[in-house]
Amino acid sequence: MGETKTTGQVLNRLQYEKSPYLLQHSGNPVNWYPWCDDAFDKAIQADKPIFLSIGYSTCHWCHVMAHESFEDDEVAKLLNRVFVCIKVDREERPDIDNIYMTSCQMMTGSGGWPLTIFMTPDKKPFYAGTYFPKESRSGRPGLIELVVRTESLWKDKRTELIQSGKEIHAHLKQINNQFAPIRLEMKVFEKAYKHLSQQFDSEHGGFGSAPKFPSPHQLMFLMRYWYRTEDAYAMQMAVKTLEAMQLGGIVDHIGFGFHRYSTDAEWILPHFEKMLYDQALLAIAYLEAYQITKTEAFATTARNIFTYVLRDMSSPEGGFYSAEDADSDGEEGTYYLWTLDELKAVLGHDDAIVAADVFNIRDGGNFKDQATGKRVGRCLLYCNGDDKIHAGSYGMTVTDFQQRLEIIKQKLFKFRKRRIHPDKDDKILADWNGLMIAALAFGGKVLKHAAYTQAAEKAVSFISTRMIKNGRLLHRYRDGDANIDGFVDDFAFLIWGLLELYQTTYNATYLKQSIELSNVLLDTFWDDQHGGFYFTADDTEQLLMRQKEIYDGAIPSGNSVALSNFLKLGRLTGDKKWDDCAEQLIFAFSEKVSKTPAAFTYFLSGLNFHLGETFELVLVGKRTDANSQTVFKKMAESFLPYVAVTFISADEHSDPVLELVPFLNEYKMQDSRLTIYLCRNFECELPTTDVTVLENLIKSI
Repeated sequence: MGETKTTGQVLNRLQYEKSPYLLQHSGNPVNWYPWCDDAFDKAIQADKPIFLSIGYSTCHWCHVMAHESFEDDEVAKLLNRVFVCIKVDREERPDIDNIYMTSCQMMTGSGGWPLTIFMTPDKKPFYAGTYFPKESRSGRPGLIELVVRTESLWKDKRTELIQSGKEIHAHLKQINNQFAPIRLEMKVFEKAYKHLSQQFDSEHGGFGSAPKFPSPHQLMFLMRYWYRTEDAYAMQMAVKTLEAMQLGGIVDHIGFGFHRYSTDAEWILPHFEKMLYDQALLAIAYLEAYQITKTEAFATTARNIFTYVLRDMSSPEGGFYSAEDADSDGEEGTYYLWTLDELKAVLGHDDAIVAADVFNIRDGGNFKDQATGKRVGRCLLYCNGDDKIHAGSYGMTVTDFQQRLEIIKQKLFKFRKRRIHPDKDDKILADWNGLMIAALAFGGKVLKHAAYTQAAEKAVSFISTRMIKNGRLLHRYRDGDANIDGFVDDFAFLIWGLLELYQTTYNATYLKQSIELSNVLLDTFWDDQHGGFYFTADDTEQLLMRQKEIYDGAIPSGNSVALSNFLKLGRLTGDKKWDDCAEQLIFAFSEKVSKTPAAFTYFLSGLNFHLGETFELVLVGKRTDANSQTVFKKMAESFLPYVAVTFISADEHSDPVLELVPFLNEYKMQDSRLTIYLCRNFECELPTTDVTVLENLIKSI
């Protein structure tokens, strides 16, 4: 596949790809290959090492390195002479990224994107790093220097480079195959809680110092820890963090949605990209906090996230796009920044003063350039104080003030739309869509908003018809093309979404789909020797090794999510297979989790389900019956993380759930009223038609 010319520009092989990130580099003078056999065959034939560059379309420093080096003729000529160059979208190929990111972290002690790997033609890395400037500066080696040095080493000391690659590969395999299972007990939760308590920023919320990431699964763990122990400080940490984030600059106060992370400890100055997975996980965390605290602001934040996703991140076909860029018009954050003069021009003097007061806008700017320490002259929007305080300062009721502020936001939003919008990565990923389906389904139930549930159902329909082939899930869809074999996260996260949809709609179709996908997951990803799931299926492309991911980083690992899924499936179906698989998952990763449990907080949420008290609830009745509606409403309002609910509809001749779970045929409606069957820790109570029994139970757990 050679280079072709289009409208005078020479395009490399990336022009034939679907990834927006790869297409961004299709006009580079670097003779890029996508990850393919042709690239490695070429390296062998030409006797060259591989230059592997991994990034993603909304990565700011990926853009910087591209402009500095990959678009530069001098650098490109050098790269083309010394290497065979391969570009990878980490979001399309997380399997490749996982391996080489682990290599980078092992060799350098850190990692990030862009990820830069020098490796042999047999895919073994011998040098790794992240962003490299074109020329050496500030103690960081320049790309030109590194390439020239590698050319010399490949010529004169190749044996040493090859040996280094072999040693790194051997160490990677050793790390991946370390298993020393132990029995995990309740004290592991306290260990994680103490670690988070020590890292907690009591002034600003969040954990550690700058930069600060949302890490919603840590907050979910704390809420579950509070639920089990009634430790008030656990809940205080979660609430403080959620309150601080929803006021800070990490949230887009005009168009909604959360930015990736805060560059400072106060949640003020964000890294401006927006990722779908952050929206999904944060929505769930805010909804759970709303269930516990009844704080309306938490519900509003979740609604705003959904408004943003349904407006800006939804494809007409039903799937959800991946991300929006940090940069617009060649500069990070430009789209989101304001001057006081702009506010006055858009809003008029009086409303501009209100907006400036609420959103901390001032002459000269309200944040400093990190490199120079000088104010930049523009302002980002962040809040201090709540609406009640602001309303009082203007002599208004809270309701009147909120209405005025909403009009101000709408005017600013309308004006901002005229600006150059950040680029959108419009590929649809099965795993991140699974998270968004889970969030919308949960939101539809908790907020009693059918449109959220319908959006989740539409996304499931899209994935079912366009991203599943021969019973196997595909990872990426874009521009009419579904491709790349699904990874463990694709299966686990979509199953999570399906289970949430079932617990919202009680449509047995979603429970059936979750069981079918779980069986495929077991058949093709499970490690029969040690337990746990590999990241890749057993019949897909074989890389340096098959990794297992358990660390709960920016998103929970597929293994952590699968653990919660299987425990929920075991309670819903009564099939012991799922409980057995969950126990084997726990056993497989027990040693790693026991050493640093705070690194596996979503896994711990599943373990808490396994070790603590749980409830199985079977309801038999008519959906529209007053008692049924009362029970549905009460459950939606309550934080019930360890309650599994099955509903058997008496409106139908035979609810399809009875075919999936045959033992439920014994559960009948009594006296033509909603009948409640409750089991606690696998011990069942007598059925009752007294709704107050369930209401009292919900209050007590």
